[in-house]
Amino acid sequence: MKIIFIGPAHPYRGGIAAFSERLAHEFQAQGYDVEIETFTLQYPSFLFPGTTQYTDAPAPQDLRIQRSVHSCNPFNWIQVGRKIAKRKADMVIIMFWHPFMAPCLGTISRIIRRNKTTKVMAAIHNFMPHERQLGDKLFASYLTHSVDGFVAMSKSVLKDIELFDRENKPKEFAPHPLYDNFGTSVSREESMKHLGLDPSKHYMLFFGFIRDYKGLDLLMEAFADPRFKEKDIYLMVTGEFYNNRDKYMELEKQLGLNGRIVWKSEFVADEEVKYYFNAADIVVQPYKSATQSGVTQIAYHFEKPMLVTNVGGLAEIVPQGKVGYVTEVNSKSIADALIDFYENNKVQAFAKHLKEEKKKYSWSNMVNAFIHAYKASKEKNRK
Repeated sequence: MKIIFIGPAHPYRGGIAAFSERLAHEFQAQGYDVEIETFTLQYPSFLFPGTTQYTDAPAPQDLRIQRSVHSCNPFNWIQVGRKIAKRKADMVIIMFWHPFMAPCLGTISRIIRRNKTTKVMAAIHNFMPHERQLGDKLFASYLTHSVDGFVAMSKSVLKDIELFDRENKPKEFAPHPLYDNFGTSVSREESMKHLGLDPSKHYMLFFGFIRDYKGLDLLMEAFADPRFKEKDIYLMVTGEFYNNRDKYMELEKQLGLNGRIVWKSEFVADEEVKYYFNAADIVVQPYKSATQSGVTQIAYHFEKPMLVTNVGGLAEIVPQGKVGYVTEVNSKSIADALIDFYENNKVQAFAKHLKEEKKKYSWSNMVNAFIHAYKASKEKNRK
């Protein structure tokens, strides 16, 4: 089969670009012919809150990546759609994560499908955004009617899709696979030395870009619990600010947390990720809303216990009491769970379950989900 991906990939950085490239590698490893069409422009600069959309890392040598898609140019969408339609691939996989991308990706998909050969499948990372805006539902509906099938990475996303899909198109659920592209584990001692941390201290990790829905403020309020001071525990906040940095700096002062938070407020290169996860005792995701998260899959890869809040699909992949904690979305619940982790020395208890639980999240399962959706769409047409 010939498969074409449309979505973020090198030179773009971030979780969805990493997902696209890793999934493309898995398809290739199973013998599929794979190409990636990525963006010439992904976001206009005024819509991108980070420092840069691009990576400094070299392009993967074993993937065919072409920059062709302009997210804001309808004439480009027609051109790209016609170009890909002529290639008559068996399957096109589009990456969808935000309604902003629906007009672009939906239009390209509609044009491709006119060749009556190619099936277009959508890999749905998020269907509705965490921070809602006018027009989101209209755009999501447009995308829904533009493709032949869906693969969702959480059951909550699957339910969102079903609200818009009136044609009962094929839908598969496949949990987000492990991010195993960040290297192998290194020792805690090496990680501490590399990051300049004190090995006699304990560190909790908040990882990923910082936006309001990620709940860093809840974690900081939880961390202000006086029980943490008695245990010489520190919080590492590692990621780029996508919202008002001053808000969190002011909260740090108000809560008396100065000197107890280690800020690494910038994008972390792939080769550096392993040091932060291996230095941490536990990875904390105090989200106020969510679908699924790539951070949990990095934690699984490095076999690190996790705390997540009971929102979206997070509880689906972090079994309470086995590999970590599922708490309510409030600072007291978060603080109580973290204190339990340290007071009852849960590291070893969680470690054995982490080794077993992570086996569920393979990239081959994700490939199988797309193939199932593709075959179901072909079968539906025959009927």
